[in-house]
Amino acid sequence: MIHRETLKHTPAGVPILVLTLRHDSHQLEGGMRRQVGFELEAIALGEVARRMDSVPAESAVRVTGFLAARSKLSSRVVLHINEFEIE
Repeated sequence: MIHRETLKHTPAGVPILVLTLRHDSHQLEGGMRRQVGFELEAIALGEVARRMDSVPAESAVRVTGFLAARSKLSSRVVLHINEFEIE
């Protein structure tokens, strides 16, 4: 996690946290080793957002969730975090 915004709440009172994650790894592609790195916007809701709010920025975390469009009018992809653990 390289950046975390301030914890906010939806109009219904659900905690929401927007983060930026950084991924770095080596992968095999076509039999060749390739270095992969990118940043990805992520969002956490509810109890997951509350728990992630206490994790220091720059922490290594492993997340699980799903990818979805940012909104109905956007094709931009955001990772929705369902679970996480600090590494």
